[in-house]
Amino acid sequence: MTQPYEDLRSALGDPTLDPELLELALTHRSFAYENGGLPTNERLEFLGDSVLGVVITETLYKTHPELSEGRLAKLRAAVVNARALAEVARTIGLGPHIRLGKGEESTGGHDKASILADTVEAIIGATYLSGGPDAPPNSGFENSATLIHRLFDPLLEAAAALGAGLDWKTSLQELCAEHDLGVPTYVIEDDGPDHMKTFTAQVRVGERLHGHGVGRSKKEAEQQAAETAYSTLAAELTTAGADSAGA
Repeated sequence: MTQPYEDLRSALGDPTLDPELLELALTHRSFAYENGGLPTNERLEFLGDSVLGVVITETLYKTHPELSEGRLAKLRAAVVNARALAEVARTIGLGPHIRLGKGEESTGGHDKASILADTVEAIIGATYLSGGPDAPPNSGFENSATLIHRLFDPLLEAAAALGAGLDWKTSLQELCAEHDLGVPTYVIEDDGPDHMKTFTAQVRVGERLHGHGVGRSKKEAEQQAAETAYSTLAAELTTAGADSAGA
């Protein structure tokens, strides 16, 4: 017999996850209020936020013994924030599984960064609690830590490669300054009604447009555009440097 949300479970790495807790983790307050005051995922979100913070902090502490407290705090903030959590949610296709009220559904709630981020934390909380009363000590923490590493290790690696500002716009600006490419500027377009706008962004460096970003906010679109532009420019500069060295 297949479990509910089988494809979501697979995307999560099939952790030990109680079916009732998973359903609760997916229950947004808008759905609960429209269906007779059901329990919501907010308590699980509260728990998951704390567990996520501990696991990410411990990982950074052990992985980067050379970094100061201030730098570690910036790295953690680059990973544990609503935008990053929402991107994790989109990567695993979480949005369509969230139980929303009709009002939230009609305004694009399945792709709202705040709802996606909160639901990821609720799932982490549910995973923490899913060891059961007969499980070995610390099994809940280990269970949730395995899930967190699966979802967040790529973000941790990317954050460690960023510049001092720990965001792609700052890193791109540093790269452009280092190579005298000029100051990056962003070209933004928007589409859709006010309550469901989608923003697209590109970055102008010199006479060229680079990158492509899409988001529900200008900031989100700009960060995505900066990330892709940074990758393109860094690769071009590396190739150019190798060619000049070999000449």
